[in-house]
Amino acid sequence: MDKILIVDFGGQTAQLIARRIRDFGVYSDIVAPETNLSPNILSDVKGLIFSGSPWSVYEEGAPVVHPSAYESGLPILGICYGFHRMTTDFGGSVLGLAKKEYGRAALRFPKPSKLFDGVPEGFISWMSHGDSIAEVAEGFQITARSADHPAAAEDPEKRRYGLQFHPEVTHCEYGIKILENFVFGICGADKGWSMEGYLEEVSASIKKRVGDHPVLLLISGGVDSSVVAGVLLSALDPEKVHLMYIDTGLMRKGETEAVRKSLEALGATHLSIIDAGDRFLHALEGVDDPEEKRRIIGDLFVEVQKSDIVGKIDGDYFLAQGTLYTDLIESGKGVGKNAKVIKSHHNVRSPLIEAKRNAGMIIEPLDRLYKDEVRRLGRLIGLSESVVGRHPFPGPGLAVRILGAVDREKCRILREADAIFIEELHRRKLYDEIWQAFAVLLPIKSVGVTGDARRYGYVLALRAIVSHDGMTADVYPFDTKDLLEISSLITNSVSEIGRVVYDVSSKPPATIEWE
Repeated sequence: MDKILIVDFGGQTAQLIARRIRDFGVYSDIVAPETNLSPNILSDVKGLIFSGSPWSVYEEGAPVVHPSAYESGLPILGICYGFHRMTTDFGGSVLGLAKKEYGRAALRFPKPSKLFDGVPEGFISWMSHGDSIAEVAEGFQITARSADHPAAAEDPEKRRYGLQFHPEVTHCEYGIKILENFVFGICGADKGWSMEGYLEEVSASIKKRVGDHPVLLLISGGVDSSVVAGVLLSALDPEKVHLMYIDTGLMRKGETEAVRKSLEALGATHLSIIDAGDRFLHALEGVDDPEEKRRIIGDLFVEVQKSDIVGKIDGDYFLAQGTLYTDLIESGKGVGKNAKVIKSHHNVRSPLIEAKRNAGMIIEPLDRLYKDEVRRLGRLIGLSESVVGRHPFPGPGLAVRILGAVDREKCRILREADAIFIEELHRRKLYDEIWQAFAVLLPIKSVGVTGDARRYGYVLALRAIVSHDGMTADVYPFDTKDLLEISSLITNSVSEIGRVVYDVSSKPPATIEWE
Protein backbone atom coordinates (compact mmCIF):
# COMPACT_ATOMS: atom_id res chain seq x y z
CA MET A 1 0.00 0.00 0.00
CA ASP A 2 1.46 3.34 -1.07
CA LYS A 3 2.13 5.82 1.72
CA ILE A 4 3.41 9.32 2.44
CA LEU A 5 5.76 9.79 5.40
CA ILE A 6 5.46 12.90 7.59
CA VAL A 7 8.65 14.03 9.33
CA ASP A 8 7.43 15.73 12.52
CA PHE A 9 9.55 18.62 13.78
CA GLY A 10 7.08 19.26 16.61
CA GLY A 11 4.56 21.39 14.74
CA GLN A 12 0.97 21.71 15.92
CA THR A 13 -0.36 20.38 12.62
CA ALA A 14 1.91 17.43 11.82
CA GLN A 15 -0.84 14.87 12.42
CA LEU A 16 -3.29 17.12 10.60
CA ILE A 17 -1.09 16.84 7.50
CA ALA A 18 -1.17 13.06 7.91
CA ARG A 19 -4.93 12.88 8.23
CA ARG A 20 -5.40 15.11 5.15
CA ILE A 21 -3.38 12.53 3.22
CA ARG A 22 -5.50 9.73 4.67
CA ASP A 23 -8.60 11.63 3.56
CA PHE A 24 -7.28 11.22 0.01
CA GLY A 25 -7.28 7.43 0.54
CA VAL A 26 -3.49 7.26 0.85
CA TYR A 27 -1.94 5.84 4.02
CA SER A 28 0.33 8.21 5.95
CA ASP A 29 2.59 7.71 8.93
CA ILE A 30 4.68 10.03 11.11
CA VAL A 31 8.34 9.71 12.12
CA ALA A 32 10.68 11.81 14.24
CA PRO A 33 13.29 13.84 12.31
CA GLU A 34 16.17 11.87 13.83
CA THR A 35 14.78 8.61 12.39
CA ASN A 36 17.17 6.80 10.05
CA LEU A 37 14.95 6.14 7.05
CA SER A 38 16.17 2.68 6.18
CA PRO A 39 14.98 0.80 3.08
CA ASN A 40 12.65 -1.18 5.34
CA ILE A 41 10.96 2.01 6.62
CA LEU A 42 10.79 3.48 3.13
CA SER A 43 9.09 0.42 1.67
CA ASP A 44 6.08 1.67 -0.35
CA VAL A 45 6.80 5.31 0.63
CA LYS A 46 6.17 7.63 -2.32
CA GLY A 47 7.10 10.96 -0.77
CA LEU A 48 8.09 12.88 2.38
CA ILE A 49 6.52 15.92 4.00
CA PHE A 50 8.50 18.01 6.52
CA SER A 51 6.20 19.57 9.14
CA GLY A 52 6.27 22.92 10.87
CA SER A 53 7.86 23.45 14.29
CA PRO A 54 7.83 25.82 17.29
CA TRP A 55 11.60 26.21 16.72
CA SER A 56 13.51 28.57 14.46
CA VAL A 57 16.22 26.92 12.35
CA TYR A 58 18.87 29.33 13.65
CA GLU A 59 18.14 28.53 17.34
CA GLU A 60 20.54 26.36 19.27
CA GLY A 61 19.05 22.89 19.57
CA ALA A 62 16.68 23.34 16.62
CA PRO A 63 15.67 19.94 15.22
CA VAL A 64 17.53 18.64 12.16
CA VAL A 65 16.57 15.88 9.79
CA HIS A 66 18.50 12.63 9.39
CA PRO A 67 20.54 12.70 6.14
CA SER A 68 18.71 9.59 4.94
CA ALA A 69 15.66 11.74 4.18
CA TYR A 70 17.56 13.60 1.46
CA GLU A 71 19.50 10.52 0.37
CA SER A 72 16.21 8.68 -0.30
CA GLY A 73 15.73 10.66 -3.53
CA LEU A 74 11.99 10.84 -2.79
CA PRO A 75 9.96 14.00 -3.47
CA ILE A 76 9.95 16.27 -0.41
CA LEU A 77 7.46 18.96 0.54
CA GLY A 78 8.60 21.27 3.37
CA ILE A 79 5.92 23.26 5.19
CA CYS A 80 6.92 26.38 7.19
CA TYR A 81 9.81 25.13 9.38
CA GLY A 82 10.20 22.20 6.99
CA PHE A 83 10.76 24.73 4.19
CA HIS A 84 13.25 26.62 6.37
CA ARG A 85 15.05 23.37 7.24
CA MET A 86 15.55 22.48 3.58
CA THR A 87 16.59 26.03 2.74
CA THR A 88 19.24 26.10 5.47
CA ASP A 89 20.45 22.57 4.76
CA PHE A 90 21.17 23.46 1.13
CA GLY A 91 22.86 26.82 1.63
CA GLY A 92 20.00 29.32 1.76
CA SER A 93 19.25 31.61 4.71
CA VAL A 94 16.33 32.23 7.05
CA LEU A 95 15.82 35.35 9.18
CA GLY A 96 13.39 36.47 11.86
CA LEU A 97 10.87 39.01 10.66
CA ALA A 98 10.19 42.51 11.89
CA LYS A 99 6.72 42.12 10.37
CA LYS A 100 5.38 38.65 11.14
CA GLU A 101 2.64 36.91 9.16
CA TYR A 102 -0.30 35.22 10.85
CA GLY A 103 -3.62 34.34 9.25
CA ARG A 104 -4.79 35.11 5.74
CA ALA A 105 -2.46 36.22 2.95
CA ALA A 106 -3.14 36.50 -0.79
CA LEU A 107 -0.45 34.97 -3.04
CA ARG A 108 0.79 35.65 -6.55
CA PHE A 109 2.82 33.33 -8.78
CA PRO A 110 6.03 34.70 -10.34
CA LYS A 111 6.74 31.26 -11.89
CA PRO A 112 4.53 28.25 -12.77
CA SER A 113 4.71 25.16 -10.56
CA LYS A 114 3.18 21.66 -10.63
CA LEU A 115 2.34 22.23 -6.98
CA PHE A 116 -0.10 24.98 -7.96
CA ASP A 117 -1.78 23.27 -10.93
CA GLY A 118 -5.44 24.26 -10.86
CA VAL A 119 -4.88 26.92 -8.17
CA PRO A 120 -5.75 30.49 -9.19
CA GLU A 121 -3.35 33.35 -8.59
CA GLY A 122 -4.52 35.54 -5.73
CA PHE A 123 -5.85 32.64 -3.65
CA ILE A 124 -5.88 33.15 0.14
CA SER A 125 -3.27 31.16 2.04
CA TRP A 126 -2.99 30.70 5.82
CA MET A 127 0.27 31.91 7.37
CA SER A 128 1.67 31.29 10.85
CA HIS A 129 5.32 32.29 11.02
CA GLY A 130 7.77 34.75 12.49
CA ASP A 131 10.68 33.70 10.21
CA SER A 132 11.00 33.91 6.46
CA ILE A 133 13.29 32.92 3.61
CA ALA A 134 15.94 35.61 3.12
CA GLU A 135 17.77 33.74 0.35
CA VAL A 136 16.61 30.53 -1.34
CA ALA A 137 18.92 27.52 -1.49
CA GLU A 138 20.95 26.69 -4.57
CA GLY A 139 18.79 25.16 -7.30
CA PHE A 140 15.55 26.58 -5.83
CA GLN A 141 13.37 29.19 -7.50
CA ILE A 142 10.57 31.23 -5.92
CA THR A 143 7.15 30.16 -7.21
CA ALA A 144 4.82 32.16 -4.94
CA ARG A 145 4.95 35.40 -2.99
CA SER A 146 2.77 37.17 -0.45
CA ALA A 147 2.76 40.95 -0.22
CA ASP A 148 5.88 40.91 1.94
CA HIS A 149 7.73 37.59 1.66
CA PRO A 150 8.52 34.51 -0.45
CA ALA A 151 5.67 32.03 0.03
CA ALA A 152 6.91 29.02 -1.98
CA ALA A 153 10.04 27.79 -3.73
CA GLU A 154 11.14 24.58 -5.42
CA ASP A 155 13.96 22.65 -6.98
CA PRO A 156 11.94 20.76 -9.64
CA GLU A 157 14.91 18.72 -10.84
CA LYS A 158 15.39 17.15 -7.40
CA ARG A 159 11.64 17.26 -6.64
CA ARG A 160 12.01 19.37 -3.50
CA TYR A 161 9.25 21.86 -2.71
CA GLY A 162 8.76 24.37 0.09
CA LEU A 163 5.72 26.29 1.32
CA GLN A 164 5.78 29.13 3.83
CA PHE A 165 2.03 28.77 4.46
CA HIS A 166 -0.03 25.84 5.81
CA PRO A 167 -2.08 24.07 3.12
CA GLU A 168 -3.26 21.47 5.67
CA VAL A 169 -5.48 23.87 7.64
CA THR A 170 -9.08 24.31 6.53
CA HIS A 171 -8.81 28.09 6.29
CA CYS A 172 -6.25 27.90 3.48
CA GLU A 173 -8.01 28.17 0.14
CA TYR A 174 -7.00 25.40 -2.29
CA GLY A 175 -4.84 23.83 0.42
CA ILE A 176 -6.33 20.41 -0.28
CA LYS A 177 -5.70 20.85 -4.00
CA ILE A 178 -2.05 21.74 -3.35
CA LEU A 179 -1.55 18.64 -1.19
CA GLU A 180 -3.29 16.51 -3.83
CA ASN A 181 -0.95 17.91 -6.45
CA PHE A 182 2.00 16.78 -4.35
CA VAL A 183 0.65 13.36 -3.34
CA PHE A 184 -0.75 12.32 -6.72
CA GLY A 185 0.79 14.60 -9.35
CA ILE A 186 4.36 14.71 -8.02
CA CYS A 187 4.67 11.57 -5.86
CA GLY A 188 2.39 9.38 -8.01
CA ALA A 189 0.79 7.67 -4.99
CA ASP A 190 -2.19 5.32 -5.38
CA LYS A 191 -5.20 5.13 -3.06
CA GLY A 192 -5.56 2.17 -0.70
CA TRP A 193 -6.57 3.36 2.81
CA SER A 194 -9.98 3.82 4.52
CA MET A 195 -11.54 4.34 7.96
CA GLU A 196 -12.74 0.74 7.77
CA GLY A 197 -9.10 -0.25 7.40
CA TYR A 198 -8.18 1.88 10.41
CA LEU A 199 -10.85 0.17 12.52
CA GLU A 200 -9.57 -3.27 11.54
CA GLU A 201 -5.99 -2.23 12.30
CA VAL A 202 -6.73 -0.70 15.71
CA SER A 203 -9.02 -3.57 16.75
CA ALA A 204 -6.36 -6.15 15.92
CA SER A 205 -3.77 -4.10 17.82
CA ILE A 206 -6.00 -3.90 20.92
CA LYS A 207 -6.66 -7.65 20.91
CA LYS A 208 -2.96 -8.42 20.65
CA ARG A 209 -1.93 -6.01 23.42
CA VAL A 210 -4.69 -6.80 25.88
CA GLY A 211 -4.68 -10.58 25.67
CA ASP A 212 -6.59 -11.85 28.72
CA HIS A 213 -6.20 -8.65 30.77
CA PRO A 214 -9.25 -6.54 31.68
CA VAL A 215 -9.54 -2.97 30.37
CA LEU A 216 -10.84 0.03 32.29
CA LEU A 217 -12.15 3.09 30.44
CA LEU A 218 -12.84 6.33 32.28
CA ILE A 219 -15.75 7.58 30.23
CA SER A 220 -17.14 11.10 30.15
CA GLY A 221 -20.08 10.44 27.85
CA GLY A 222 -18.62 12.77 25.23
CA VAL A 223 -17.74 11.80 21.69
CA ASP A 224 -14.17 10.56 22.26
CA SER A 225 -14.70 8.26 25.23
CA SER A 226 -17.99 6.96 23.79
CA VAL A 227 -16.26 5.98 20.55
CA VAL A 228 -13.47 4.26 22.51
CA ALA A 229 -16.11 2.37 24.48
CA GLY A 230 -17.72 1.23 21.23
CA VAL A 231 -14.37 0.17 19.77
CA LEU A 232 -13.44 -1.80 22.92
CA LEU A 233 -16.82 -3.51 23.15
CA SER A 234 -16.62 -4.56 19.49
CA ALA A 235 -12.97 -5.68 19.63
CA LEU A 236 -13.00 -7.49 22.99
CA ASP A 237 -15.19 -9.73 25.11
CA PRO A 238 -17.56 -7.25 26.88
CA GLU A 239 -16.86 -9.11 30.13
CA LYS A 240 -13.31 -7.74 29.94
CA VAL A 241 -14.41 -4.12 29.43
CA HIS A 242 -15.12 -1.98 32.50
CA LEU A 243 -16.64 1.48 32.00
CA MET A 244 -16.35 4.03 34.79
CA TYR A 245 -18.01 7.43 34.76
CA ILE A 246 -16.85 9.87 37.43
CA ASP A 247 -19.15 12.79 38.23
CA THR A 248 -16.58 15.39 39.22
CA GLY A 249 -19.06 18.08 40.13
CA LEU A 250 -17.67 19.93 37.12
CA MET A 251 -20.09 18.53 34.55
CA ARG A 252 -22.71 20.23 32.39
CA LYS A 253 -26.35 20.38 33.45
CA GLY A 254 -28.04 16.96 33.22
CA GLU A 255 -24.78 15.33 32.14
CA THR A 256 -24.74 12.33 34.47
CA GLU A 257 -28.20 11.09 33.55
CA ALA A 258 -27.51 11.56 29.84
CA VAL A 259 -24.27 9.59 30.20
CA ARG A 260 -26.04 6.78 32.04
CA LYS A 261 -28.54 6.36 29.20
CA SER A 262 -25.89 6.41 26.44
CA LEU A 263 -23.66 3.89 28.24
CA GLU A 264 -26.55 1.52 28.84
CA ALA A 265 -27.35 1.74 25.13
CA LEU A 266 -23.80 0.55 24.31
CA GLY A 267 -24.60 -2.79 25.92
CA ALA A 268 -21.77 -2.70 28.45
CA THR A 269 -21.68 -5.50 31.02
CA HIS A 270 -19.73 -3.52 33.64
CA LEU A 271 -20.75 0.08 34.31
CA SER A 272 -19.85 2.14 37.40
CA ILE A 273 -21.12 5.68 38.00
CA ILE A 274 -19.28 7.41 40.85
CA ASP A 275 -20.24 10.65 42.57
CA ALA A 276 -16.90 12.30 43.39
CA GLY A 277 -17.94 15.95 43.24
CA ASP A 278 -16.98 16.70 46.83
CA ARG A 279 -13.50 15.24 46.35
CA PHE A 280 -12.77 17.23 43.20
CA LEU A 281 -14.15 20.54 44.48
CA HIS A 282 -12.24 20.17 47.74
CA ALA A 283 -8.98 19.44 45.88
CA LEU A 284 -9.48 22.50 43.66
CA GLU A 285 -10.28 24.87 46.50
CA GLY A 286 -8.29 28.09 46.13
CA VAL A 287 -6.45 26.94 42.97
CA ASP A 288 -6.56 29.46 40.12
CA ASP A 289 -3.64 28.38 37.88
CA PRO A 290 -5.09 26.45 34.90
CA GLU A 291 -2.12 24.08 34.58
CA GLU A 292 -2.36 23.24 38.28
CA LYS A 293 -6.09 22.62 37.90
CA ARG A 294 -5.41 20.17 35.08
CA ARG A 295 -2.73 18.38 37.10
CA ILE A 296 -4.99 18.04 40.16
CA ILE A 297 -7.91 16.80 38.09
CA GLY A 298 -5.79 14.33 36.13
CA ASP A 299 -4.25 12.85 39.26
CA LEU A 300 -7.58 12.71 41.07
CA PHE A 301 -9.21 10.89 38.15
CA VAL A 302 -6.64 8.12 38.57
CA GLU A 303 -6.85 8.14 42.39
CA VAL A 304 -10.66 7.83 42.31
CA GLN A 305 -10.37 5.14 39.69
CA LYS A 306 -7.92 3.20 41.87
CA SER A 307 -9.91 3.52 45.07
CA ASP A 308 -13.32 2.78 43.58
CA ILE A 309 -12.35 -0.04 41.24
CA VAL A 310 -10.78 -2.20 43.99
CA GLY A 311 -12.53 -5.54 44.10
CA LYS A 312 -14.18 -5.01 40.72
CA ILE A 313 -11.20 -5.90 38.54
CA ASP A 314 -8.82 -8.75 39.29
CA GLY A 315 -5.10 -8.31 38.63
CA ASP A 316 -3.32 -5.83 36.37
CA TYR A 317 -5.51 -3.98 33.94
CA PHE A 318 -5.06 -1.68 30.96
CA LEU A 319 -6.35 1.88 31.19
CA ALA A 320 -8.10 3.05 28.01
CA GLN A 321 -8.51 6.73 27.14
CA GLY A 322 -10.14 8.82 24.44
CA THR A 323 -6.92 10.77 23.84
CA LEU A 324 -6.77 12.53 20.46
CA TYR A 325 -3.65 13.65 18.66
CA THR A 326 -4.62 17.26 19.41
CA ASP A 327 -4.41 16.41 23.14
CA LEU A 328 -0.95 14.89 22.69
CA ILE A 329 0.54 17.65 20.59
CA GLU A 330 -0.85 20.49 22.75
CA SER A 331 0.61 18.69 25.78
CA GLY A 332 4.05 18.56 24.17
CA LYS A 333 3.76 14.88 23.23
CA GLY A 334 3.29 13.20 19.88
CA VAL A 335 6.09 11.96 17.66
CA GLY A 336 9.65 12.91 18.55
CA LYS A 337 10.74 15.38 21.22
CA ASN A 338 10.34 18.79 19.58
CA ALA A 339 6.79 19.86 20.45
CA LYS A 340 6.25 22.48 23.13
CA VAL A 341 3.51 22.50 25.76
CA ILE A 342 0.51 24.67 24.87
CA LYS A 343 -1.64 23.30 27.70
CA SER A 344 -1.41 20.05 29.63
CA HIS A 345 -4.36 17.79 28.99
CA HIS A 346 -5.34 15.91 32.13
CA ASN A 347 -5.17 12.56 30.34
CA VAL A 348 -1.67 13.16 28.95
CA ARG A 349 0.73 14.92 31.31
CA SER A 350 -0.62 13.92 34.72
CA PRO A 351 2.26 12.13 36.55
CA LEU A 352 0.01 9.20 37.42
CA ILE A 353 -1.09 8.85 33.80
CA GLU A 354 2.56 9.13 32.73
CA ALA A 355 3.47 6.28 35.09
CA LYS A 356 0.76 4.10 33.58
CA ARG A 357 1.91 5.08 30.09
CA ASN A 358 5.55 4.29 30.89
CA ALA A 359 4.47 0.88 32.17
CA GLY A 360 2.91 0.19 28.75
CA MET A 361 -0.58 -0.14 30.24
CA ILE A 362 -2.35 2.67 28.35
CA ILE A 363 -4.60 2.04 25.35
CA GLU A 364 -5.45 5.07 23.19
CA PRO A 365 -7.22 3.94 20.01
CA LEU A 366 -7.83 7.51 18.84
CA ASP A 367 -4.35 8.95 19.35
CA ARG A 368 -3.75 9.33 15.61
CA LEU A 369 -7.14 10.91 14.91
CA TYR A 370 -8.77 14.32 14.97
CA LYS A 371 -12.29 15.05 16.20
CA ASP A 372 -14.01 14.85 12.83
CA GLU A 373 -12.29 11.52 12.13
CA VAL A 374 -13.48 10.27 15.53
CA ARG A 375 -17.03 11.17 14.54
CA ARG A 376 -16.63 9.22 11.31
CA LEU A 377 -15.36 6.23 13.28
CA GLY A 378 -18.29 6.54 15.70
CA ARG A 379 -20.78 6.43 12.86
CA LEU A 380 -18.96 3.44 11.39
CA ILE A 381 -19.35 1.43 14.63
CA GLY A 382 -23.02 2.41 14.93
CA LEU A 383 -23.14 5.09 17.62
CA SER A 384 -26.20 7.33 17.60
CA GLU A 385 -25.98 10.76 15.99
CA SER A 386 -26.94 12.38 19.32
CA VAL A 387 -23.66 11.07 20.76
CA VAL A 388 -21.47 11.42 17.67
CA GLY A 389 -22.63 14.97 16.94
CA ARG A 390 -22.09 16.42 20.42
CA HIS A 391 -19.83 19.43 20.79
CA PRO A 392 -16.47 18.69 22.44
CA PHE A 393 -16.29 19.06 26.22
CA PRO A 394 -12.94 19.20 28.04
CA GLY A 395 -12.00 16.41 30.45
CA PRO A 396 -11.47 18.90 33.33
CA GLY A 397 -14.99 20.14 32.67
CA LEU A 398 -16.15 23.48 34.02
CA ALA A 399 -12.90 23.89 35.98
CA VAL A 400 -11.16 25.30 32.92
CA ARG A 401 -14.19 27.40 31.95
CA ILE A 402 -14.22 29.12 35.32
CA LEU A 403 -11.25 31.48 35.27
CA GLY A 404 -9.70 31.72 38.71
CA ALA A 405 -10.60 29.59 41.72
CA VAL A 406 -13.41 27.05 41.39
CA ASP A 407 -16.21 26.49 43.87
CA ARG A 408 -19.65 24.90 43.93
CA GLU A 409 -21.52 28.20 43.53
CA LYS A 410 -19.53 29.26 40.47
CA CYS A 411 -20.12 25.84 38.94
CA ARG A 412 -23.87 26.27 39.49
CA ILE A 413 -23.87 29.72 37.88
CA LEU A 414 -21.88 28.63 34.85
CA ARG A 415 -23.83 25.38 34.49
CA GLU A 416 -27.14 27.26 34.29
CA ALA A 417 -25.84 29.90 31.87
CA ASP A 418 -24.16 27.34 29.63
CA ALA A 419 -27.35 25.25 29.50
CA ILE A 420 -29.36 28.26 28.34
CA PHE A 421 -26.79 29.00 25.63
CA ILE A 422 -26.77 25.42 24.30
CA GLU A 423 -30.55 25.05 24.52
CA GLU A 424 -30.99 28.23 22.51
CA LEU A 425 -28.57 26.99 19.84
CA HIS A 426 -30.68 23.84 19.48
CA ARG A 427 -33.94 25.81 19.45
CA ARG A 428 -32.63 28.19 16.79
CA LYS A 429 -31.28 25.29 14.64
CA LEU A 430 -27.72 26.59 15.02
CA TYR A 431 -26.13 23.81 17.06
CA ASP A 432 -25.11 21.65 14.09
CA GLU A 433 -23.62 24.64 12.26
CA ILE A 434 -21.17 25.18 15.13
CA TRP A 435 -18.20 22.95 15.93
CA GLN A 436 -18.03 23.94 19.59
CA ALA A 437 -19.95 26.38 21.77
CA PHE A 438 -19.76 27.09 25.47
CA ALA A 439 -19.85 29.76 28.16
CA VAL A 440 -16.93 30.98 30.32
CA LEU A 441 -17.30 32.58 33.75
CA LEU A 442 -14.77 35.40 34.09
CA PRO A 443 -13.14 36.33 37.41
CA ILE A 444 -14.43 39.89 37.29
CA LYS A 445 -17.66 41.67 38.12
CA SER A 446 -19.03 44.85 36.58
CA VAL A 447 -21.66 47.30 37.68
CA GLY A 448 -25.19 46.81 36.48
CA VAL A 449 -28.75 47.93 37.11
CA THR A 450 -31.70 45.76 38.14
CA GLY A 451 -34.86 47.79 38.38
CA ASP A 452 -33.78 50.90 40.22
CA ALA A 453 -30.97 49.18 42.13
CA ARG A 454 -27.24 49.11 41.49
CA ARG A 455 -25.51 45.71 41.64
CA TYR A 456 -22.31 43.95 40.66
CA GLY A 457 -22.65 40.83 38.53
CA TYR A 458 -20.26 38.37 36.93
CA VAL A 459 -19.17 38.81 33.33
CA LEU A 460 -19.93 35.79 31.14
CA ALA A 461 -18.13 35.18 27.84
CA LEU A 462 -19.80 33.17 25.08
CA ARG A 463 -17.61 31.22 22.66
CA ALA A 464 -18.78 29.61 19.40
CA ILE A 465 -16.41 28.49 16.66
CA VAL A 466 -16.45 26.68 13.33
CA SER A 467 -13.73 24.15 12.58
CA HIS A 468 -13.15 20.70 11.10
CA ASP A 469 -10.47 19.35 13.39
CA GLY A 470 -9.85 21.83 16.19
CA MET A 471 -6.36 22.80 15.03
CA THR A 472 -7.64 26.02 13.46
CA ALA A 473 -10.94 27.75 14.11
CA ASP A 474 -12.94 30.78 13.04
CA VAL A 475 -15.60 32.60 15.02
CA TYR A 476 -19.20 31.63 14.27
CA PRO A 477 -20.88 34.68 12.64
CA PHE A 478 -24.05 34.99 14.73
CA ASP A 479 -26.80 37.29 13.61
CA THR A 480 -26.82 40.19 16.05
CA LYS A 481 -30.46 39.44 16.87
CA ASP A 482 -29.55 35.95 18.11
CA LEU A 483 -26.74 37.21 20.33
CA LEU A 484 -28.89 39.96 21.82
CA GLU A 485 -31.73 37.58 22.60
CA ILE A 486 -29.44 34.89 24.08
CA SER A 487 -27.67 37.50 26.21
CA SER A 488 -30.97 38.80 27.51
CA LEU A 489 -32.19 35.29 28.37
CA ILE A 490 -29.02 34.57 30.35
CA THR A 491 -28.97 37.80 32.36
CA ASN A 492 -32.72 37.53 33.07
CA SER A 493 -32.49 33.88 34.12
CA VAL A 494 -29.19 33.79 36.03
CA SER A 495 -29.29 36.69 38.47
CA GLU A 496 -25.58 36.50 39.34
CA ILE A 497 -24.58 37.38 35.74
CA GLY A 498 -24.71 41.07 34.91
CA ARG A 499 -22.96 41.25 31.57
CA VAL A 500 -22.47 38.96 28.54
CA VAL A 501 -19.67 39.33 25.95
CA TYR A 502 -18.91 37.36 22.78
CA ASP A 503 -15.38 36.10 22.02
CA VAL A 504 -14.40 36.98 18.43
CA SER A 505 -10.87 35.50 18.48
CA SER A 506 -9.82 32.89 15.91
CA LYS A 507 -7.35 30.05 16.44
CA PRO A 508 -4.57 31.02 16.01
CA PRO A 509 -3.74 33.23 17.82
CA ALA A 510 -6.18 32.15 20.55
CA THR A 511 -6.88 28.58 21.65
CA ILE A 512 -10.48 27.36 21.54
CA GLU A 513 -10.86 26.95 25.30
CA TRP A 514 -10.22 29.84 27.67
CA GLU A 515 -7.59 29.43 30.39
